[in-house]
Amino acid sequence: NVHIHTKPSHHGKVKEPVFVNIGAAAEASGVSAKMIRHYEAIGLLPPPARRDNSYRDYGMAEVHELRFIGRARKLGFAMHEIAALLALWRDKSRPSREVRTLAAAHLADLERRIAELQSVAATLGALIENCHGDERPDCPILDSLEGEPHRTGRDTPAPKRGTKAGV
Repeated sequence: NVHIHTKPSHHGKVKEPVFVNIGAAAEASGVSAKMIRHYEAIGLLPPPARRDNSYRDYGMAEVHELRFIGRARKLGFAMHEIAALLALWRDKSRPSREVRTLAAAHLADLERRIAELQSVAATLGALIENCHGDERPDCPILDSLEGEPHRTGRDTPAPKRGTKAGV
């Protein structure tokens, strides 16, 4: 686990922050280097300072923002929502109602998507229940995907042994 810290002087006073490269920032934040570059490219993060050799320099503030973004992504927020949350987080005088409104809208969207997935799962479960899964060629799953009217196939007899389908 990489920890970014400030570098104390020989008198125990803090000098200047330690900066790390993108790999160490990625490890410390849990966000991949590829995603860090992406967040910079889309303007979610400001471009970092660069060393003389053109390497990116990340300090504690940048790593903290990356952790914030990572946690927001794990909660399913979209990039535009994360950008709004970051702006609110950076604004220490923000009203919390704006954050709450954004989070509540995201929760409502998640609940809508969950309901849609539950409906899809129920439909697929019913199709699986109606599919014999045997030698018969008729299949309500394929019929449904094709757009044909639903047929259970329960009245179709199983092929007899010795026939081409029954082998």
